[in-house]
Amino acid sequence: MSEKTALIGMSGGVDSSVAAYLMLQSGYRCIGATMRLYDNEMLGKDNSHTCCSLDDVEDARSVARRLGIPHYVFNFKEDFEKQVIQKFVASYESGLTPNPCIDCNRYLKFKRLLRRALELGYDYVVSGHYAQLRQDTATGRYLLYKAADRAKDQTYFLACLSQEQLAHIQFPLGALTKPEVRAIAEAQGFLNARKHDSQDICFVPNGDYVAFLERYTGKTYPAGDYLDLQGNVVGQHRGAVCYTLGQRKGLHLAMGAPVYVCGKDMAKNTVTVGPSEALFSKVLRANDWQWFPFPALTDPLKITVKTRHSQSEQSATVYPEEDGFARVEFDAPQRAVTPGQAVVLYQGDLVIGGGTITEAADQ
Repeated sequence: MSEKTALIGMSGGVDSSVAAYLMLQSGYRCIGATMRLYDNEMLGKDNSHTCCSLDDVEDARSVARRLGIPHYVFNFKEDFEKQVIQKFVASYESGLTPNPCIDCNRYLKFKRLLRRALELGYDYVVSGHYAQLRQDTATGRYLLYKAADRAKDQTYFLACLSQEQLAHIQFPLGALTKPEVRAIAEAQGFLNARKHDSQDICFVPNGDYVAFLERYTGKTYPAGDYLDLQGNVVGQHRGAVCYTLGQRKGLHLAMGAPVYVCGKDMAKNTVTVGPSEALFSKVLRANDWQWFPFPALTDPLKITVKTRHSQSEQSATVYPEEDGFARVEFDAPQRAVTPGQAVVLYQGDLVIGGGTITEAADQ
Protein backbone atom coordinates (compact mmCIF):
# COMPACT_ATOMS: atom_id res chain seq x y z
CA MET A 1 0.00 0.00 0.00
CA SER A 2 1.48 3.35 -1.05
CA GLU A 3 2.17 6.06 1.50
CA LYS A 4 -0.51 8.73 1.88
CA THR A 5 0.80 12.25 1.35
CA ALA A 6 -0.53 15.73 2.04
CA LEU A 7 0.59 19.30 1.48
CA ILE A 8 -0.65 21.48 4.33
CA GLY A 9 -1.53 25.07 3.48
CA MET A 10 -0.04 26.74 6.56
CA SER A 11 -1.13 30.35 7.01
CA GLY A 12 0.67 30.81 10.31
CA GLY A 13 -2.57 30.57 12.25
CA VAL A 14 -3.64 28.03 14.84
CA ASP A 15 -6.17 26.27 12.59
CA SER A 16 -3.81 25.25 9.80
CA SER A 17 -1.17 24.32 12.40
CA VAL A 18 -3.53 21.88 14.10
CA ALA A 19 -4.65 20.59 10.69
CA ALA A 20 -1.01 19.68 10.00
CA TYR A 21 -0.73 17.90 13.36
CA LEU A 22 -3.93 15.91 12.76
CA MET A 23 -2.81 14.76 9.32
CA LEU A 24 0.47 13.53 10.78
CA GLN A 25 -1.48 11.69 13.48
CA SER A 26 -3.55 10.06 10.71
CA GLY A 27 -0.42 8.61 9.14
CA TYR A 28 0.17 11.02 6.29
CA ARG A 29 3.59 12.13 5.14
CA CYS A 30 3.28 15.90 5.17
CA ILE A 31 4.98 19.05 4.06
CA GLY A 32 3.90 22.55 5.02
CA ALA A 33 3.54 25.37 2.50
CA THR A 34 2.85 29.06 3.00
CA MET A 35 1.75 31.22 0.09
CA ARG A 36 3.36 34.61 -0.45
CA LEU A 37 0.52 36.57 -1.99
CA TYR A 38 1.60 40.20 -1.82
CA ASP A 39 4.32 42.53 -0.60
CA ASN A 40 3.78 43.96 2.86
CA GLU A 41 4.12 47.48 1.43
CA MET A 42 0.64 46.93 0.01
CA LEU A 43 -0.80 46.95 3.54
CA GLY A 44 -1.72 49.78 5.84
CA LYS A 45 -0.09 50.11 9.24
CA ASP A 46 -2.08 47.50 11.13
CA ASN A 47 -1.72 43.95 9.87
CA SER A 48 -2.33 42.19 13.17
CA HIS A 49 -5.62 40.62 12.05
CA THR A 50 -4.73 39.55 8.53
CA CYS A 51 -3.17 36.43 7.10
CA CYS A 52 -0.10 35.91 4.93
CA SER A 53 2.17 38.58 6.45
CA LEU A 54 5.89 38.02 7.04
CA ASP A 55 5.20 37.28 10.71
CA ASP A 56 2.73 34.59 9.63
CA VAL A 57 5.40 32.93 7.50
CA GLU A 58 7.68 32.75 10.54
CA ASP A 59 4.89 31.32 12.71
CA ALA A 60 4.15 28.63 10.10
CA ARG A 61 7.84 27.77 9.85
CA SER A 62 8.09 27.48 13.64
CA VAL A 63 5.16 25.05 13.82
CA ALA A 64 6.48 22.98 10.92
CA ARG A 65 9.84 22.73 12.68
CA ARG A 66 8.13 21.59 15.88
CA LEU A 67 6.20 18.95 13.93
CA GLY A 68 9.33 17.81 12.12
CA ILE A 69 8.00 18.44 8.62
CA PRO A 70 9.57 20.41 5.76
CA HIS A 71 8.23 23.92 5.19
CA TYR A 72 8.24 25.83 1.93
CA VAL A 73 7.18 29.31 0.86
CA PHE A 74 5.61 29.54 -2.59
CA ASN A 75 5.57 32.87 -4.39
CA PHE A 76 2.09 33.25 -5.87
CA LYS A 77 2.06 37.06 -5.91
CA GLU A 78 1.51 37.31 -9.66
CA ASP A 79 -1.47 34.92 -9.56
CA PHE A 80 -2.93 36.67 -6.53
CA GLU A 81 -2.71 40.08 -8.13
CA LYS A 82 -4.31 38.87 -11.35
CA GLN A 83 -7.01 36.59 -9.93
CA VAL A 84 -7.93 38.39 -6.71
CA ILE A 85 -6.72 41.99 -6.50
CA GLN A 86 -7.44 43.03 -10.07
CA LYS A 87 -10.87 41.37 -9.91
CA PHE A 88 -11.51 43.17 -6.60
CA VAL A 89 -10.72 46.54 -8.18
CA ALA A 90 -12.68 45.85 -11.38
CA SER A 91 -15.72 44.69 -9.39
CA TYR A 92 -15.91 47.83 -7.28
CA GLU A 93 -15.35 50.05 -10.32
CA SER A 94 -18.24 48.31 -12.11
CA GLY A 95 -20.61 48.70 -9.15
CA LEU A 96 -20.34 45.20 -7.69
CA THR A 97 -19.28 44.19 -4.17
CA PRO A 98 -16.65 41.44 -4.48
CA ASN A 99 -15.71 38.71 -2.03
CA PRO A 100 -11.92 38.31 -2.39
CA CYS A 101 -11.67 35.57 0.26
CA ILE A 102 -13.83 33.32 -1.92
CA ASP A 103 -11.71 34.14 -4.98
CA CYS A 104 -8.56 33.35 -3.00
CA ASN A 105 -9.97 29.94 -2.08
CA ARG A 106 -11.04 29.22 -5.64
CA TYR A 107 -7.97 30.43 -7.51
CA LEU A 108 -5.08 30.30 -5.02
CA LYS A 109 -5.55 27.92 -2.10
CA PHE A 110 -7.40 25.20 -3.99
CA LYS A 111 -6.21 25.76 -7.55
CA ARG A 112 -2.68 27.16 -7.69
CA LEU A 113 -1.55 25.50 -4.45
CA LEU A 114 -3.32 22.26 -5.38
CA ARG A 115 -1.60 22.24 -8.77
CA ARG A 116 1.75 22.66 -7.05
CA ALA A 117 0.94 19.82 -4.64
CA LEU A 118 0.05 17.45 -7.48
CA GLU A 119 3.18 18.47 -9.40
CA LEU A 120 5.21 17.52 -6.31
CA GLY A 121 3.44 14.15 -6.11
CA TYR A 122 1.25 14.86 -3.09
CA ASP A 123 -2.26 13.43 -2.91
CA TYR A 124 -4.06 16.19 -1.03
CA VAL A 125 -4.04 19.86 -0.12
CA VAL A 126 -5.13 20.31 3.49
CA SER A 127 -6.44 23.49 5.06
CA GLY A 128 -7.63 24.64 8.47
CA HIS A 129 -11.11 25.56 7.22
CA TYR A 130 -14.09 24.57 9.35
CA ALA A 131 -16.16 22.36 7.04
CA GLN A 132 -16.79 18.66 6.48
CA LEU A 133 -16.31 16.74 3.25
CA ARG A 134 -17.80 13.33 2.46
CA GLN A 135 -18.03 11.27 -0.69
CA ASP A 136 -21.42 9.91 -1.74
CA THR A 137 -20.82 6.20 -2.31
CA ALA A 138 -23.77 5.93 -4.70
CA THR A 139 -22.81 8.78 -7.03
CA GLY A 140 -19.13 9.27 -6.26
CA ARG A 141 -19.71 13.00 -5.81
CA TYR A 142 -17.99 14.96 -3.05
CA LEU A 143 -20.46 16.57 -0.67
CA LEU A 144 -19.77 19.63 1.47
CA TYR A 145 -21.31 19.77 4.96
CA LYS A 146 -21.32 22.39 7.70
CA ALA A 147 -18.71 22.17 10.44
CA ALA A 148 -19.54 20.82 13.88
CA ASP A 149 -18.70 24.27 15.29
CA ARG A 150 -21.55 26.28 13.79
CA ALA A 151 -20.04 29.58 14.92
CA LYS A 152 -16.89 28.84 12.87
CA ASP A 153 -18.52 27.14 9.87
CA GLN A 154 -16.84 28.31 6.64
CA THR A 155 -18.90 26.50 4.00
CA TYR A 156 -20.06 29.88 2.65
CA PHE A 157 -16.48 30.55 1.52
CA LEU A 158 -15.98 27.03 0.11
CA ALA A 159 -19.13 26.58 -1.98
CA CYS A 160 -17.15 27.79 -5.03
CA LEU A 161 -15.06 24.60 -5.20
CA SER A 162 -15.42 22.07 -7.99
CA GLN A 163 -15.66 18.30 -7.76
CA GLU A 164 -12.18 18.03 -9.28
CA GLN A 165 -10.78 20.24 -6.54
CA LEU A 166 -12.67 18.52 -3.72
CA ALA A 167 -11.27 15.14 -4.78
CA HIS A 168 -7.85 16.37 -3.59
CA ILE A 169 -8.80 18.40 -0.48
CA GLN A 170 -9.16 17.53 3.20
CA PHE A 171 -10.59 19.60 6.07
CA PRO A 172 -9.45 17.81 9.26
CA LEU A 173 -10.97 20.42 11.63
CA GLY A 174 -14.56 19.88 10.48
CA ALA A 175 -15.61 17.78 13.47
CA LEU A 176 -13.85 19.98 16.06
CA THR A 177 -14.78 23.17 17.89
CA LYS A 178 -12.47 26.15 18.04
CA PRO A 179 -11.75 25.65 21.77
CA GLU A 180 -10.80 22.03 21.03
CA VAL A 181 -8.43 23.20 18.29
CA ARG A 182 -6.76 25.72 20.59
CA ALA A 183 -6.42 23.04 23.29
CA ILE A 184 -4.62 20.74 20.84
CA ALA A 185 -2.30 23.58 19.85
CA GLU A 186 -1.48 24.34 23.47
CA ALA A 187 -0.85 20.68 24.23
CA GLN A 188 1.61 20.55 21.32
CA GLY A 189 3.35 23.74 22.42
CA PHE A 190 2.52 25.71 19.28
CA LEU A 191 3.50 29.36 19.64
CA ASN A 192 0.29 30.44 17.88
CA ALA A 193 -2.13 28.54 20.14
CA ARG A 194 -3.71 31.83 21.31
CA LYS A 195 -3.10 33.83 18.14
CA HIS A 196 -6.01 36.01 16.97
CA ASP A 197 -7.95 34.81 13.95
CA SER A 198 -7.55 36.83 10.75
CA GLN A 199 -10.62 39.02 10.36
CA ASP A 200 -10.03 41.46 7.53
CA ILE A 201 -9.33 41.18 3.84
CA CYS A 202 -5.62 40.40 3.89
CA PHE A 203 -4.61 43.24 1.57
CA VAL A 204 -7.06 45.73 3.16
CA PRO A 205 -6.19 45.18 6.84
CA ASN A 206 -7.89 48.31 8.19
CA GLY A 207 -11.09 47.74 6.21
CA ASP A 208 -10.65 50.96 4.20
CA TYR A 209 -11.09 49.50 0.74
CA VAL A 210 -11.46 52.93 -0.88
CA ALA A 211 -7.99 53.96 0.31
CA PHE A 212 -6.67 50.68 -1.09
CA LEU A 213 -8.37 51.27 -4.45
CA GLU A 214 -6.91 54.78 -4.68
CA ARG A 215 -3.46 53.60 -3.66
CA TYR A 216 -3.49 50.64 -6.05
CA THR A 217 -4.96 52.40 -9.09
CA GLY A 218 -3.50 55.86 -8.52
CA LYS A 219 -6.96 57.27 -9.16
CA THR A 220 -9.02 59.80 -7.26
CA TYR A 221 -12.66 58.86 -7.76
CA PRO A 222 -14.82 61.86 -8.76
CA ALA A 223 -17.68 63.20 -6.66
CA GLY A 224 -21.22 62.97 -8.02
CA ASP A 225 -24.90 63.30 -7.24
CA TYR A 226 -26.95 61.57 -4.58
CA LEU A 227 -30.43 60.87 -5.95
CA ASP A 228 -33.63 60.02 -4.12
CA LEU A 229 -35.90 57.22 -5.36
CA GLN A 230 -37.65 59.69 -7.67
CA GLY A 231 -34.37 60.73 -9.29
CA ASN A 232 -34.09 64.13 -7.61
CA VAL A 233 -30.62 65.38 -6.64
CA VAL A 234 -30.40 65.50 -2.83
CA GLY A 235 -26.68 66.02 -2.26
CA GLN A 236 -23.13 65.26 -3.34
CA HIS A 237 -21.25 62.02 -2.73
CA ARG A 238 -17.48 61.45 -2.84
CA GLY A 239 -17.46 58.89 -5.65
CA ALA A 240 -19.89 56.04 -6.37
CA VAL A 241 -17.16 53.44 -5.85
CA CYS A 242 -17.03 54.46 -2.16
CA TYR A 243 -20.49 53.10 -1.31
CA THR A 244 -22.04 49.68 -0.90
CA LEU A 245 -25.66 48.58 -1.00
CA GLY A 246 -27.41 49.06 2.34
CA GLN A 247 -24.79 51.50 3.66
CA ARG A 248 -26.05 54.13 6.09
CA LYS A 249 -22.95 55.47 7.84
CA GLY A 250 -20.83 58.10 6.15
CA LEU A 251 -23.47 59.39 3.74
CA HIS A 252 -23.51 62.88 5.35
CA LEU A 253 -27.07 63.54 4.25
CA ALA A 254 -29.73 65.33 6.29
CA MET A 255 -33.08 64.16 4.93
CA GLY A 256 -35.26 64.16 8.04
CA ALA A 257 -35.16 60.34 8.35
CA PRO A 258 -32.47 57.66 8.00
CA VAL A 259 -31.56 56.81 4.40
CA TYR A 260 -29.49 54.00 2.93
CA VAL A 261 -27.69 53.30 -0.33
CA CYS A 262 -30.29 51.60 -2.55
CA GLY A 263 -28.47 51.62 -5.86
CA LYS A 264 -25.59 52.98 -7.94
CA ASP A 265 -25.17 53.98 -11.57
CA MET A 266 -21.45 53.77 -12.25
CA ALA A 267 -21.71 55.22 -15.77
CA LYS A 268 -23.47 58.32 -14.47
CA ASN A 269 -21.60 58.29 -11.13
CA THR A 270 -24.83 58.57 -9.13
CA VAL A 271 -25.78 56.97 -5.82
CA THR A 272 -29.48 56.44 -5.08
CA VAL A 273 -30.61 56.62 -1.46
CA GLY A 274 -33.88 55.77 0.20
CA PRO A 275 -35.56 54.27 3.27
CA SER A 276 -34.68 50.83 4.58
CA GLU A 277 -37.80 49.25 3.09
CA ALA A 278 -36.50 50.08 -0.41
CA LEU A 279 -33.64 47.61 0.13
CA PHE A 280 -35.74 44.44 0.24
CA SER A 281 -35.76 41.90 -2.59
CA LYS A 282 -37.97 38.89 -3.19
CA VAL A 283 -35.85 37.33 -5.94
CA LEU A 284 -32.22 37.02 -6.96
CA ARG A 285 -30.50 35.62 -10.02
CA ALA A 286 -27.03 34.12 -9.92
CA ASN A 287 -24.58 32.38 -12.21
CA ASP A 288 -21.18 30.69 -11.90
CA TRP A 289 -22.74 27.86 -9.88
CA GLN A 290 -21.11 24.84 -8.31
CA TRP A 291 -23.57 22.07 -7.42
CA PHE A 292 -22.66 19.36 -4.93
CA PRO A 293 -25.23 16.52 -4.83
CA PHE A 294 -25.78 16.66 -8.62
CA PRO A 295 -24.01 17.97 -11.74
CA ALA A 296 -26.69 20.56 -12.55
CA LEU A 297 -29.98 21.86 -11.16
CA THR A 298 -32.83 20.49 -13.30
CA ASP A 299 -35.92 20.99 -11.10
CA PRO A 300 -37.10 23.52 -8.49
CA LEU A 301 -35.82 22.77 -5.01
CA LYS A 302 -36.77 23.96 -1.53
CA ILE A 303 -33.67 25.16 0.27
CA THR A 304 -32.34 27.64 2.80
CA VAL A 305 -30.13 30.47 1.61
CA LYS A 306 -27.30 32.71 2.77
CA THR A 307 -26.40 35.81 0.76
CA ARG A 308 -23.78 36.89 3.33
CA HIS A 309 -21.53 34.82 5.56
CA SER A 310 -22.90 36.39 8.74
CA GLN A 311 -26.56 36.04 7.72
CA SER A 312 -28.88 33.44 9.21
CA GLU A 313 -30.31 31.05 6.64
CA GLN A 314 -33.54 32.07 4.93
CA SER A 315 -36.17 29.78 3.41
CA ALA A 316 -36.48 29.91 -0.37
CA THR A 317 -36.96 27.94 -3.58
CA VAL A 318 -34.32 27.75 -6.30
CA TYR A 319 -35.33 27.39 -9.96
CA PRO A 320 -33.08 26.42 -12.87
CA GLU A 321 -32.74 28.90 -15.73
CA GLU A 322 -30.91 28.87 -19.05
CA ASP A 323 -27.20 29.51 -19.65
CA GLY A 324 -26.08 28.31 -16.23
CA PHE A 325 -28.22 30.76 -14.24
CA ALA A 326 -30.55 29.92 -11.38
CA ARG A 327 -33.25 32.02 -9.72
CA VAL A 328 -33.82 32.07 -5.97
CA GLU A 329 -37.25 33.16 -4.72
CA PHE A 330 -37.33 33.94 -0.99
CA ASP A 331 -40.28 33.03 1.20
CA ALA A 332 -39.89 36.48 2.79
CA PRO A 333 -38.17 39.50 1.18
CA GLN A 334 -34.49 39.90 2.10
CA ARG A 335 -32.55 43.07 2.79
CA ALA A 336 -29.57 44.33 0.76
CA VAL A 337 -29.06 41.35 -1.53
CA THR A 338 -25.86 42.52 -3.20
CA PRO A 339 -24.64 41.70 -6.73
CA GLY A 340 -21.09 40.36 -6.71
CA GLN A 341 -21.52 38.51 -3.43
CA ALA A 342 -21.91 34.75 -3.09
CA VAL A 343 -25.23 32.99 -2.58
CA VAL A 344 -25.02 29.59 -0.91
CA LEU A 345 -27.87 27.07 -0.69
CA TYR A 346 -28.38 24.46 2.03
CA GLN A 347 -30.61 21.58 3.00
CA GLY A 348 -29.88 21.04 6.66
CA ASP A 349 -26.11 20.56 7.04
CA LEU A 350 -25.58 19.78 3.35
CA VAL A 351 -24.44 22.47 0.94
CA ILE A 352 -26.54 22.16 -2.21
CA GLY A 353 -24.68 24.75 -4.26
CA GLY A 354 -23.06 28.14 -4.46
CA GLY A 355 -23.08 30.88 -7.08
CA THR A 356 -22.46 34.59 -7.64
CA ILE A 357 -25.36 37.05 -7.38
CA THR A 358 -25.91 39.02 -10.59
CA GLU A 359 -29.11 40.89 -9.75
CA ALA A 360 -31.86 41.22 -7.15
CA ALA A 361 -35.46 42.34 -7.62
CA ASP A 362 -38.59 42.87 -5.54
CA GLN A 363 -40.66 40.48 -7.67
